[in-house]
Amino acid sequence: MIEDFKRWGKTARYSWQGWRATWAREKSLRQWAGLNAVSALAACLMDLSGGERALILALGILILVVELLNTAIEETVDFVSEAHDPRAGRAKDAGSAAVAVTALAWLVAWVALLLG
Repeated sequence: MIEDFKRWGKTARYSWQGWRATWAREKSLRQWAGLNAVSALAACLMDLSGGERALILALGILILVVELLNTAIEETVDFVSEAHDPRAGRAKDAGSAAVAVTALAWLVAWVALLLG
């Protein structure tokens, strides 16, 4: 049981290191975090149900998750080779598209709540 807590502590430390490194290097993560703060504040101030608020908050967090994964893809591709390869470009573009599609889901949820 103690070993599980130690492992969890290491995992938390590595996760925090990953967040800090990405925060320092990726302007897009900082921008999404700022937009999420505004969105979360709006969701908390509006007359929304718990489920509606949870949807907005969860989708906002999901954007950050996908942005972190996109950064991992980009870093890995750049580490493997600096040579231009169309597959590397497609991998990076797919990661970027994943962020965009997640953001679109968040936007659709906001539009549905505001119009519905």
